[in-house]
Amino acid sequence: MRTWSRKRWVAAGAAGAVLAGGVALQAPAVAEPGDSTDVQVTVDIEEIEEPGVLAMSVAGDSVALAEDGSTLLMRQFVGTLPTVTVTDTRTPEEVPDNAAWAVLGSATDFVGGAGQAPISAGHLGWKPRLIDGGDTGLVTEGEEVVTVLDEPTQPGNNVGLVDQELLVSTFDSGAVAGDAYTVDADLFLRTPADVAAGSYTSTLTLSLFE
Repeated sequence: MRTWSRKRWVAAGAAGAVLAGGVALQAPAVAEPGDSTDVQVTVDIEEIEEPGVLAMSVAGDSVALAEDGSTLLMRQFVGTLPTVTVTDTRTPEEVPDNAAWAVLGSATDFVGGAGQAPISAGHLGWKPRLIDGGDTGLVTEGEEVVTVLDEPTQPGNNVGLVDQELLVSTFDSGAVAGDAYTVDADLFLRTPADVAAGSYTSTLTLSLFE
């Protein structure tokens, strides 16, 4: 009986020692009222990589034509289209397969400011001029478009800017991606010699397509 009690006491004492040790390790630190502790919070934010875009900009929103080169049978008024820039910030991988882009232009009739008869857009022509086509040779200007008063300089090109006419283009968007290209054009309005005097206004619309 005493032997069993002794073993029981020894076991209880060992358990008590383990328990006492456990309590000592988990004891919380004592903080005084009013004490404070700082915790530094950090985060790394990666820069967002925006996809590239194909876009067009025009250096001005108006051009005034001035008379130059008139004859006894025809009056001519000339000017220069503001510089047009096509910028493509895409990578070749972002460009759709077999994509091609082009800038097209068309004009409205010239409307007289004092009730004069309008001058049709067929009397306005242009000759595109590539300023910077990059190094690939794949960006090219459009052909000259002459007016309805002219003999064609290319088959069927004496129509004026009535319909969408080509200013600049590429047949391989992926090969020219990641660069910018600039073009302008000589503009010329040719009218009969007896055209009514006065101010006229037309709107030349440029559109980028891909």
